[in-house]
Amino acid sequence: MTGLLEGKRLLITGVITDASIAFHVAKVAQEQGAQVVLTGFGRMSLVERIAKRLPQAAPVVELDVQNQEHLDTLADRLREHVDGLDGVVHAIGYAPPSCLGAPFMDAPWEDVATAMHVSAYSYKSLVTATLPLMGSGASVVGLDFDARQVWPAYNWMGPTKAAFESINRYLARELGPKGIRINLVSAGPVRTMAAKSIPGFPALEAMWGEKAPLGWNVDDPEPVAKSVCGLLSDWFPATTGSMVFVDGGVHFLGL
Repeated sequence: MTGLLEGKRLLITGVITDASIAFHVAKVAQEQGAQVVLTGFGRMSLVERIAKRLPQAAPVVELDVQNQEHLDTLADRLREHVDGLDGVVHAIGYAPPSCLGAPFMDAPWEDVATAMHVSAYSYKSLVTATLPLMGSGASVVGLDFDARQVWPAYNWMGPTKAAFESINRYLARELGPKGIRINLVSAGPVRTMAAKSIPGFPALEAMWGEKAPLGWNVDDPEPVAKSVCGLLSDWFPATTGSMVFVDGGVHFLGL
């Protein structure tokens, strides 16, 4: 029996540790037959070590989404490993400490601008950089956290994710004529290194498990990973500009 992603060539960003959602996306994708390339930023040796823990060791390409040279050369550097891309996963996010947990009204524009650049504008930057490798039928998936709500301590990442969701719709409009699908997966809280940087996360994860109609396990990223891989497959051929909620059902409750 062939896998859901048999023969697909995928670029997956945002792997930091083997607890990262992006790592589990890469793992499930390989198990479903995909060829995977990862990107790393900063601690490249760490990402390369983590990449060896996948079912098949994956190559790692350096990418700082704030570095225009990295973006301009990304397609050529990826060609050293794949002859094209059928899918791209955006799992990149960062906000300075003043934007998370600190008083919302106190964050300076310079810090907000950094959060917006890395966590929202980079979505467009990544798509632009990889577009030369993608053709009709390709799929781009971004990892999101529902920005329709105001979450405790999430502060400026809320507006940043709202921008991310809007960019998703505009990208879908622009790339639809090329046959490229652009969608988001809005995940419930998963216990990752990134999550640990969010003040108040333990209270959020405790609430989630209590409220979710389907239940929710913050230590299990696989439901999110499987959903991302579903959108990367050919089984959503007419879905674009959408946000798929993988949160146990919390999104539709009035909390």
